[in-house]
Amino acid sequence: MDIIRDTGPEKRDRRKKRLAWSATGIGTLAIAVFGWQLLPSGAPTMDTAMVWSDTVAHGTLIRQVRGPGTLVPEQMRWITALTAGRIEQILSLPGTDVSAGDLIMRLSNPDVDMQLLQAQQQLSQAHASLVQLRTSLRMQELQQRATTATVRADYLEAERTHRINQQLFDENPDLVARADVDRSRESVEALRLRLATEEERLDVALGTSQEQIGAQEEQITRLADLVQFSQDRIQSMHVTAPVSGVLAPLDIPLQEGQWVQSGQALSRVVVPGRLKAEIRIPQTQAQEIAVGQGAMIDTRTDTIQGRVVRIDPAVRSGTVTIDVALPPNLPPSARPDLSVDGNVIVERLDDVIHMGRPTFGQADQQISLFRVVEGGRFAERVTVRLGASSVNDVEVREGLRPGDVVILSDMSQWDGFNRVRLRSR
Repeated sequence: MDIIRDTGPEKRDRRKKRLAWSATGIGTLAIAVFGWQLLPSGAPTMDTAMVWSDTVAHGTLIRQVRGPGTLVPEQMRWITALTAGRIEQILSLPGTDVSAGDLIMRLSNPDVDMQLLQAQQQLSQAHASLVQLRTSLRMQELQQRATTATVRADYLEAERTHRINQQLFDENPDLVARADVDRSRESVEALRLRLATEEERLDVALGTSQEQIGAQEEQITRLADLVQFSQDRIQSMHVTAPVSGVLAPLDIPLQEGQWVQSGQALSRVVVPGRLKAEIRIPQTQAQEIAVGQGAMIDTRTDTIQGRVVRIDPAVRSGTVTIDVALPPNLPPSARPDLSVDGNVIVERLDDVIHMGRPTFGQADQQISLFRVVEGGRFAERVTVRLGASSVNDVEVREGLRPGDVVILSDMSQWDGFNRVRLRSR
């Protein structure tokens, strides 16, 4: 049997009324929920153990600039290889106390030994050549002296003969012929010229002999220096400590049997107890640092007071390196190459309102924070204008008063709320 369904206008009107009532109910519920969120009792709840808060104070603000750094010795001496060689034996390891002259390493190089032998051989040959040269020059001198003496004797004999012939010719032309007189005079003139030449040869021989001996002696001196240099190279392969101190480790440790090049670092000696801190400050903050400012060096276990003594004029990797002088009496935790944190005191602000530095916001900016109200049950959003900032503190210029408790941790998850409920466990 067929059922007749009502599809007329009345049925459709009743359906529209039900849909209208449903929509009205949903809208009312949404408005109620939104209003509930705006009410104090409808604020989101967060655990107080999960937030970091601080109390606004009035007083002195010490502005500081922080940067990582390293403790380095004020006095350090590198030990480098003067010549290439193979490490045969390492006698002292890093951390060992050494005195000036202590043997710390032995090297070897057969080529250097061969160069010394060759230099010594050349020096011996130069000494032999000097002896031979002196003998040869002495023989030449004696021979030239004998020749000069013979020519002088002939010249004197010829002069006597000419004088006699000239005297006889003047007394009686018949005793001596005119030709004999002229011949004797010409012989005297020839021998006089020859004697002058031989005497000049003797002077030249005497003068140049000393120069030749001097040149050979200079050659011997140079060869002796070469021998000494080779001996020093061999001696340098017995590596000793140049000063007293403590051996410090290298970035790449050396091993026995390893070949090292000339100029390569073998070790380094540091003077214990005299350290300084090299702190790397961001270049945007380094402009506030000046020589003479105080600094606090944190070694993770101790805090050391120091003073800025040098500012590097160059910027490296976005940071400026400053040197901080440390007192002579350092705690046991202070060691070379120790990583530290440095806080440089750049300014002292008196009679200001300040608080802990929040996780967001920079100096001279306006930010919003949550201030704890109603005895710690709620926190409401306030607008705060910041002033000068330090490492852990920041100046408050507007928005807060001394004694206010503010939340400094990240509250970005509650950006859609102006009020949150605080729950204590």
